[in-house]
Amino acid sequence: MNDMQLKKLLRLKRTPFYLFDLSELERRIQFLRNALPGHIKLCYAVKANTFILEGISKFVDRLEICSPGELQICRQLGLPAEKFVISGVYKEPELMGKLISEENGFGIYTAESRTQFEILHSAAVQAKKKIPLLLRLTSGNQFGLDKTEIENIIANYKNSDFLDIRGIQYFSGTQKSSIKRLKRELDMLDSFLQEIYETHGYTAKELEFGPGLPVSYFQRDSFDEKAFLQDFSDILSQMSFSGDINIELGRSIAASCGKYFTQVVDVKCNNSENFAIVDGGMHQITYYGQSMAMKHPYIRVLRQQEEPPAGLQDVPCNSPVPEDEGVEAWNICGALCTINDILVKKLPLKELNIGDVLVFENTGAYCMTEGISLFLSRDLPEIVLLDRSAVPITVREHMETYALNCPYSKGEN
Repeated sequence: MNDMQLKKLLRLKRTPFYLFDLSELERRIQFLRNALPGHIKLCYAVKANTFILEGISKFVDRLEICSPGELQICRQLGLPAEKFVISGVYKEPELMGKLISEENGFGIYTAESRTQFEILHSAAVQAKKKIPLLLRLTSGNQFGLDKTEIENIIANYKNSDFLDIRGIQYFSGTQKSSIKRLKRELDMLDSFLQEIYETHGYTAKELEFGPGLPVSYFQRDSFDEKAFLQDFSDILSQMSFSGDINIELGRSIAASCGKYFTQVVDVKCNNSENFAIVDGGMHQITYYGQSMAMKHPYIRVLRQQEEPPAGLQDVPCNSPVPEDEGVEAWNICGALCTINDILVKKLPLKELNIGDVLVFENTGAYCMTEGISLFLSRDLPEIVLLDRSAVPITVREHMETYALNCPYSKGEN
């Protein structure tokens, strides 16, 4: 959206709010598909942004679900169950039993521990069903199984009447900008799958890999995404593994479709430093890698004045303005009563006035859910989807949170 369209939207909505552009989301998925080898499938990490699920489900091959709440959202939206990957480090035994016993079932399950494996196997035996399963290989943290455990499971259950062990799942982090690291990981997986074949006569049918592709959130990020994806595609194409490869992405798919709007409600100068207080804050927006608010995210400023001085209106902050134009450093602080609520430090701006609106870009993934939403019992922001006809649709109104922090009144339980 251009600045004129954004201002029109601001006349309809009160800040703070999030805007997710479904057309941009669709363009982004198509860009990734064009950049990756044709045989690669895309899996979307639901935790990155649940509000875009209806818009995204038809364009991806799988939906990675990591909690009962996420599963309930996907089912309530009527999304195709055959695309569900039932994942997560903690799987409730009762829920797994219920899901496996259902008539239609789901796309695939993952096992992150021997305990999880036994829960899923027992539920499948009880339901007299054969369920598809991925074994998650650990990258050295609390997630997944080590190689020895995976080999043991395959050796004993590769011909099970109740388990179709499809292959391996592997994630090792996010914002990985090293092609060498991705190559090491894929080479390791290639070798491990070949080793399992040679040792146990087991041929994996699929590999789900989370590359943690990086997203440029800050103005000084130096990242040639097209070149990076070309290098990554070359590595994928050179693998010996011939089964299906699902690339699990969240941040890389969703980030670019989102904007966060927050209005300046107060300005002051304390000890020669400029401060602007906005009606949002860190309880509503969190950037990955936001180190002490010293990095400058991509931001647009929508001025309060209808006709501001030429050249100063709606200038993205990532566009450098010469020092001789009177640029000053501004500290952008949120509405929470804590000194930690600083969104940006020393942001270079010509000026900032009460009523101006800051538009934070690339906020489509995680930003709206990783904040400390209940702190000070402030309202949750409105969530707006921009459909493919550029029509804004509210999918969540401003939501009061005080009731969640309030003890029950006398006589209530």
